[in-house]
Amino acid sequence: MPHETSLIATVTIGLVLAFLFGFAAVRLRLPPLVGYLVAGIVVGPHSPGFVADAGLAGQLAEIGVVLLMFGVGLHFSAADLMAVRRIAIPGAVGQIVLATLMGAGLAMAWGWSFGAGVVLGLALSVASTVVLLKALEERNALDSANGRVAVGWLIVEDLAMVLALVLLPALAELLGGAVPDGQAGTGSLAFDLAVTLGKVVLFVVLVLTIGPKLVPWVLGQVARAGSRELFTLSVLAVALGIAFGSAALFGVSLALGAFFAGVVLSESEFSQKAAAESLPLQDAFAVLFFLSVGILFDPGVVIRQPLAVLAVVALIMVGKSVIALAIVLALRYPLATALTVAASLAQVGEFSFILAGLGVAYGLLPTAGRDLILAGALLSIALNPLAFAAADGVQRLAGRRPRLRAWVGGFGTRRMTALQRDLARNRQRHEARAAARVKEISALIDQLPLFATLGPARREDLLTLFKPRTAQPGERLIRAGGRAETMFFLSAGAVEVAVGDRTFRLGPGEFFGEMALLRGGRRTANVTAIDYCRLLILDRADFHRFINRYPDLRAQITAMADSRALINRGIEEVTS
Repeated sequence: MPHETSLIATVTIGLVLAFLFGFAAVRLRLPPLVGYLVAGIVVGPHSPGFVADAGLAGQLAEIGVVLLMFGVGLHFSAADLMAVRRIAIPGAVGQIVLATLMGAGLAMAWGWSFGAGVVLGLALSVASTVVLLKALEERNALDSANGRVAVGWLIVEDLAMVLALVLLPALAELLGGAVPDGQAGTGSLAFDLAVTLGKVVLFVVLVLTIGPKLVPWVLGQVARAGSRELFTLSVLAVALGIAFGSAALFGVSLALGAFFAGVVLSESEFSQKAAAESLPLQDAFAVLFFLSVGILFDPGVVIRQPLAVLAVVALIMVGKSVIALAIVLALRYPLATALTVAASLAQVGEFSFILAGLGVAYGLLPTAGRDLILAGALLSIALNPLAFAAADGVQRLAGRRPRLRAWVGGFGTRRMTALQRDLARNRQRHEARAAARVKEISALIDQLPLFATLGPARREDLLTLFKPRTAQPGERLIRAGGRAETMFFLSAGAVEVAVGDRTFRLGPGEFFGEMALLRGGRRTANVTAIDYCRLLILDRADFHRFINRYPDLRAQITAMADSRALINRGIEEVTS
């Protein structure tokens, strides 16, 4: 097949087979991702027939990871991360250390070097956020307190793996490996560590300080342009741009950069719209992630080293889960939380592949180790639903035993109640802000006859056009003789309108300058704030871009403008 068609062939054949095997898996009452993994094996280099381009599939899969993590960030605010820090940070760090020691012990039992054991242990200690999100979505548990804890736990793991990826080259020679030509570090571990931590801290500070102001402003400008396609493109540009920039400039992983991009946008009024626009692309590219895992897998390793594969899978699905279960219970959180986290960690994913590749490149990990990690990844991902089923079974079993049920019902209740209260408070605060803004603008829209005929979809588009503004007492908002380009809605405070010798006052809920939207022209009144005011403004240019998308609405408003002009002719216009 010509080289220029390899992308089309990889995507087309891969997605078609993923659909067929995914549908077959669903009919067999298996998760569809099992079918996606099988499709990857079928088009991989270790099976006959068409061979997909593994490099292209991997890059496309990376886009899926980026978009999925961006979506997580949209629904997982910085406040939620802080709420789960008491369990996620010590739990994730402790679990990584203990699982790495178990992996190192297993490798040394096989006669491998200590360095190979460290790489193997690290690769097996971290779970895939992509797999977890899919599992929680299928169980409708992503927004639950236990789901938030599990996601926060894996975010901490991702941060730890970013540090590990930077430290591994610096420690390669110390661990018995060799640094490839042209990749030597400074030779100072302390310096390399300080630089790495500095970059991560700088990235987080920049994203969380500048991002909440810049990103919503950019999306707001795009939303006011009135193009749905352009808005979708802007969401992708923000997600991929921040992800790529974080990796290129700060050494942070693409997935983690995309997650923080979503967190930045989660506090703005565009979060729901951004999530809706990016969801179809998230699903499509997430399929390519599982497909790429299957492509990398060599089924022959199961035949060549069955006991080693079994040991790796046992460490992933049993060893890590038991460690996580014990840590969560030791932190005095409920059994249900411990079981959710334990099931969530019973798999490995994208960071494991990166660590394995880096370990081989630096001579730390034998190629057989990489094959074992890939085998463990595929099998654990395919079997992960069984881990959640086992967790449910343990929960039900505990509920049937009176003494155990009493212990389960009371253990960790206080801490979990506090956590649920914090998460609920965060969610209510976020929803209240969004609802208040929508309610405020909707109420103002209801007051205007020219908006009375708008349906829900058109109102939603119109909401994005309003811009907030404040005014101090004495500030002139409209000057007689100036160009009429903006309509004002008064949310709080009061203004004084002066037309010639006549003055009157407008309060909350009232509006002025509406003829600017209909006809433009020159102002005939002075409007001055006499109290601290909160306003919403609607620009004439934005409004006309809006009505130009709806010919029927444009005709109605044009007729209304003609009628209003006739009424106002010869009468002092006090509202413009």
